[in-house]
Amino acid sequence: MISPKEGKCKVCGKESILISSFLGVCRDCILNRFDEALPIIESAHKRARTYFDLSYPAYSQKPYCDICIHKCALDSEKSFCGLIENSIRWAGSSEKGLLEWYYDPLPTNCVATFICPEKEHYGYKNLAIFYASCNFNCLFCQNWHFHDYLKRRSPIYSVEDLIGKIDDKTSCICFFGGDPTTQIAHALALAKKVKNRVRICWETNGSMNLKILKEMFYISVESEGIIKFDLKAFDERIHIALTGVSNKNTLENFRWVGEKSKEIKDRVVVVASTLLIPGYVNEEEVEKIVDFIVNINPNIPYSLLGFAPNFFFDNLPTTSKAHAERSFKLAREKGLKYVNIGNRFLLSHYY
Repeated sequence: MISPKEGKCKVCGKESILISSFLGVCRDCILNRFDEALPIIESAHKRARTYFDLSYPAYSQKPYCDICIHKCALDSEKSFCGLIENSIRWAGSSEKGLLEWYYDPLPTNCVATFICPEKEHYGYKNLAIFYASCNFNCLFCQNWHFHDYLKRRSPIYSVEDLIGKIDDKTSCICFFGGDPTTQIAHALALAKKVKNRVRICWETNGSMNLKILKEMFYISVESEGIIKFDLKAFDERIHIALTGVSNKNTLENFRWVGEKSKEIKDRVVVVASTLLIPGYVNEEEVEKIVDFIVNINPNIPYSLLGFAPNFFFDNLPTTSKAHAERSFKLAREKGLKYVNIGNRFLLSHYY
């Protein structure tokens, strides 16, 4: 793996391997000098989106798409997710989805593996449905190649195409991406047709409108699946710096599913995860997330994920072993009952 390189904060001038060269702002300045940091943050996100011919920020005014936090104007040149152009949705409808699919032998490496009821179902498989669109602009994206599919507008699959991929060895479906929110009509159309045959699981940033979240949640519950929320940060300023988007919808939606999860006593229906991004999602950030989860439902499993330098955050180191273990200990001491460290093979000693 390539050694990390120092980045420089354009606000305070500090240099460190824990500062993203592309973002150009350190965590301390994001929190303590946000007014100065924000123009730099916005510039970085605009540059990142320019690579893929996508605008930033979203263009919002009535009439608008009401799927997610952006509420993009339907008459804009292109929606934030890139799937609506000049009032026409060309993918992500109930008829066609822009995606890739593949089989993942069980147990898979999903964030819920450590508590998944399928974790010892050897000889069976998961149908992974990777939606090639997203409503966040994560500068550290681990699956950023979805932009390539978005640019060429293929491959496209119908719901019937994907139903045909389910056989007697398919135990579950996981909708992820990108994010399934941006193509939720397609995902829900499929899920409703197969929920009596396989478990339905979701991996999402949680920024959809609440009505949609309720549909997703109840389908998972009915099929004995799991909805997995990626809580990227708790502080809104850090979240905006990392993803270009507020986390208000995500936190409100997680609170709703967390409260509902307390009604289901016999199995796990909600899992949270956080990517431990060096320099940005430190123990202080994890503590805020953990306090938030504990106050809702301490029985919600939580997975701390090792980070690998990727996409525009390519100068950073991998998550250190000490960072991961301190975060794990903190989460347990704060009252979470089920905590996991994922991607342990990535952990390093760079900091």
